[in-house]
Amino acid sequence: MALDNLQKERLKKLKNIEKLGINPYPAKAVRKQTTGQAQKMLGKKVFVAGRLRSLRPHGKITFADLEDASGKIQLFFSQNDLPEKYDFLNNLDLGDFISAEGEVFKTQAGEITVKVSSFELLTKSLRPLPPSWYGLKDVEERYRKRYLDLLMNPEIKEQFILKSKFWANARKYMTEHDFLEVETPVLEQTPGGADARPFKTHHFAQNIPLYLRISPELHLKRLLVGGFEKVFEVGRIFRNEGIDDEHLQDYTQLEFYWAYSNYDELMNFVEDMYKTIIKETFGTLITCWQGNKIDWGKKWPRVEYFKLLSEHWKIDAEKLTVEDLYNLADKLKVKVEPNLGKGRLLDYIYKKTIRPQLLQPQFLINPPLDVEPLAKRLEDNSELVQRMQILAMGSELGKGFSELNDPTDQKKRFEEQMKLRKKGDVEAQMMDKDFVEALEYGMPPAAGFGFSERLISMILDKPVREMVFFPIMKPIMKPKKEKNSG
Repeated sequence: MALDNLQKERLKKLKNIEKLGINPYPAKAVRKQTTGQAQKMLGKKVFVAGRLRSLRPHGKITFADLEDASGKIQLFFSQNDLPEKYDFLNNLDLGDFISAEGEVFKTQAGEITVKVSSFELLTKSLRPLPPSWYGLKDVEERYRKRYLDLLMNPEIKEQFILKSKFWANARKYMTEHDFLEVETPVLEQTPGGADARPFKTHHFAQNIPLYLRISPELHLKRLLVGGFEKVFEVGRIFRNEGIDDEHLQDYTQLEFYWAYSNYDELMNFVEDMYKTIIKETFGTLITCWQGNKIDWGKKWPRVEYFKLLSEHWKIDAEKLTVEDLYNLADKLKVKVEPNLGKGRLLDYIYKKTIRPQLLQPQFLINPPLDVEPLAKRLEDNSELVQRMQILAMGSELGKGFSELNDPTDQKKRFEEQMKLRKKGDVEAQMMDKDFVEALEYGMPPAAGFGFSERLISMILDKPVREMVFFPIMKPIMKPKKEKNSG
C-alpha cells in the first residue's frame, strides 16, 4: 500500500505539472556537457542533464545530485537565483530527469557544484526507485528488472561495460590479423556445426520449417569454398538446452575459419589471442576464480584426451566399449541417458568427473572420432581427430580443429550421427546435404575455432546469466482466485 500511495503522489504532481502548461515529457533536451566534463569546468557555464538521485531542500535553497552515464554532480538551487521557478522543485522526485544550466563552483565543503540559473523537466518518473537493490535474495527479480539492477548497482553496470570492451578487443585482434568480419544466417533449414538440440520455428511466407542456428560453422566454411580465406563472425547462438551457471539458451559467440592452417598453428594463434584480449580487457594475466589464482601468462600445456581420461579413471579409456562406459557411469555415479553412442558417453562422463578439476589454462587434444564429427583425422591414427579444446576453471572455454574437407568422409560421419538421432540422441547432428555438396566443389585445408561469452563470465567468476542483460525468464504465474463458495 505504501508503494501505491507514493505512486499516487507522483501522479498528483504530474497533473499539477500539466496544469501549469508544462510538458512533462518534452522531445528536446539541451545538454552540452556530461557531468564528468562539468566536474572539470570550474568557473565556467555548463548545460548538464541526467537523473535526480537526491533532493535536499533547506527552505530557500535546495541541493540535489544529478547523475548521467559519466557520473554525478551536485546542483545548487536558490530562490534568489530562481524567483519564478524555485517552487516548481516541489513537483520533482528522485528518479526524474532534468536539464540544468549554471556556473560551476566549489562549495565550502569542497564539492564541485553547478549553481543553477535555469532548469527544465525532461521526464517525470511515476515509480519511486527502490531504496536498496543490490544483494536482494531474489536474484530472479534482479534479472526481470535488470534496468533497476543497473541503476541501483554501479558494479553491475561496470561489468557490462567490461564485457563490451572484451568483445571490442576480440574483434580488434581478429581484424589486425587480417580476418574479415562477416554475417551468416540465424535461420537455417538444417542446423549443424555442434551437438545441441535446436529451437524450431516456421517461415510463413515460404511455408517451410526452420531452425535457429546452433553454430555458424557450416555457413562460414561455405565461405572458404567460395574463396574467402580468413573470416570470423560474432553473433547470437541458440541452443534448446538446460540452464546452469555456464549455459544459456541464447548467447554471443565468436567463430573464425582460417584457410591453409591446421590445429597446431591454430593453438599458437589462439593462445596469443586469449592472452592479448585478457590483458587488454583486464590489465593483467592473473585472474581469480572461486578463490583460485588463474595464470593465463604461462605456456599452456597440450594434454592428450585418452591419456587424461585413463589417468583419472585408472583404466585404459581408449578400449572402453559402450557397455563399459555405462558401467563406468554407474560406478562413478554419473547419470546418463540411454541409447547414447560411445563418443557422447565418453565426453559426458569426462565432463562430470574430470573437467571440473582442471583449473589452469591448457589444451585438450586428439579426442576420438566419435566425439567430433567435423574434424580431420590424425595422420597416424584414423580413430582420433585433430581437435583442441581450451580448458580452464573447470570448464571448456573454446574449441577448434583442423577442418574436415573430405566430402565422402563428412557424409559418412553425418550418416553415423543420423543413426544416433534415430536411436533417440536429440543432440546428434543432422545430415546437411548442401554442405556436403559444397565440399565436393573443394574447400582448402583450414582450421576453425570458436568461443562464447562463457569466457568472460568465468574470468569474472560470475554465472553466465549474470553477464546477459535480459536472460530468458519464466513468466510470473498469478495466483488463482478462489471461487466464492457462498
